[in-house]
Amino acid sequence: MLSFRTTSDKLLLIAFIASVLVTLLLILFPVLHAIQLSFYQSESFVSARTWVGLANYSRVLNEPAFWRAFGVGVTFGVLTIVFQVVLGIACALLLDQPFFGRPVIRGLAILPYLLPTVVVAVAFQWLLDGSLGLFTIWAEQLGFGRPAWFENPTMAMMIVVVASVWTWTPFVTISFLAALQTIPKSLYEAARVDGAGPVRRFWHVTIPMLVPMLMVIVLLRSIWMFNKFDIIWLMTKGGPLSATEHLPVMAYRRAFMQYDVGGGAAIATLSFAVLSVLILVYFYFYPLDGKDDNA
Repeated sequence: MLSFRTTSDKLLLIAFIASVLVTLLLILFPVLHAIQLSFYQSESFVSARTWVGLANYSRVLNEPAFWRAFGVGVTFGVLTIVFQVVLGIACALLLDQPFFGRPVIRGLAILPYLLPTVVVAVAFQWLLDGSLGLFTIWAEQLGFGRPAWFENPTMAMMIVVVASVWTWTPFVTISFLAALQTIPKSLYEAARVDGAGPVRRFWHVTIPMLVPMLMVIVLLRSIWMFNKFDIIWLMTKGGPLSATEHLPVMAYRRAFMQYDVGGGAAIATLSFAVLSVLILVYFYFYPLDGKDDNA
């Protein structure tokens, strides 16, 4: 038995070291390499580099386009997170109620989240096609003409928000549904005995018990949506008139299409810094080792 434990400990140690090395290789090394590139000026990843220090950061931070992209990212992130949380809680409450076929409906609810982003983007582009799109035809039949879905800046932003909310709300729904299963039924029974109706039970029992999960969801969705590149690039490529161009799209365009690798790396590094500050602030107010005040 002692030999078995020793062997298991060795295997766990090897697995831990291997996972750390993989993390360093796939995550930490690209981050450090991007930070390194931000201090150089080069036209490609293989061309000669010229050391410029903080010049790329100074140039980027003085560009109105950077701050516009930052504002677009904040707008996109806030809108998608608010809608995902509100709809996620609402759907979770519905799926938590007893009804015929509930297991099947719960399984189907996660399907949009399982679809590849490219499939979602192509489907929305087809539905909103200016000539043959289903929504375009319906709008024309209702007397609204043929809307220029992707030519209007405000409408383009709302489209990517709707597509994002439709795709990633199931993740939020399943997370809140799991949290609802942990709420003791006795709390609802006690509130009912005290005369609390459904609305009061929701605000005074359900919401307080969902706060830990809510904070985790907001943190995760903030990181993911602020960095979300694929859905915007596939649907609008940052257009029209840069209305949907946030920092990830701007960094990609700068590095790979304008041949300014240093500038693109500086934008990506600044985006990483913003997310790091957000995470630090989050863990400052909600530390993982938080202890009960009564302990």
